[in-house]
Amino acid sequence: MSARVQAIAVLVLAAAFAASPLFTDGFAGFERDQFPVRLDHWPAQPSGWAFSIWGVIYFWLILSAGLGLLRRVDAPGWQAMRPALIASLAVGVPWIAAANAAPVLALAMILVMAGTAIAALLRAGREDHWWLEAPLGLYAGWLTAASGVAAAVVLSGYGLLGPQVAAMLLLTLVLAAALAVQAARPGSLSYPFAVIWALSGVVAANASAAHWPVAALAGAGAVLLAWRVWSLRRG
Repeated sequence: MSARVQAIAVLVLAAAFAASPLFTDGFAGFERDQFPVRLDHWPAQPSGWAFSIWGVIYFWLILSAGLGLLRRVDAPGWQAMRPALIASLAVGVPWIAAANAAPVLALAMILVMAGTAIAALLRAGREDHWWLEAPLGLYAGWLTAASGVAAAVVLSGYGLLGPQVAAMLLLTLVLAAALAVQAARPGSLSYPFAVIWALSGVVAANASAAHWPVAALAGAGAVLLAWRVWSLRRG
């Protein structure tokens, strides 16, 4: 596949990804009726307002894809990340429909989306921070957190782990993954920001529901990521 065809594919898929909520009921978290074990509150799931970050992600990815097609078709730093981003977006287009119909399938899909989004971020060039690295970082960071949330909800929704245990285990894994990506790509500020945003949503959701251990873990993770950003920038 030529560089131009890949650039076109990224733009088409980014637009389709952004339009996908219009053809579904949207998604602001899993519902209790989707699982055998019905809970009134999923400790791992952020407050609904946290999902508003998708509007920024959609818009920024489309702008990035448009610039990449018009001005950066053959740029090595752009071309290197396109195959992974194409794979992530292709899985992302039907993801909301899957999440509303089949949570286990949606979990498998979001793990693929997150892995390929992180791969795209790590392969991207650094010459166009605001137009390439920043939108990829925001996308990959939110998916890192969202994949952990989805796993925790599915594990507790099917009775494999208690909801609080699942939340704390998966949030720990999310934090470990985020720290690893942050170490590999220290110049990306949007990646840790997206994870911090998600963790802040978890804190807000659990402070009101009195799940203090989960809120404390998410808050500590957000502080640690912010401290790492500060220390890396200072260094």
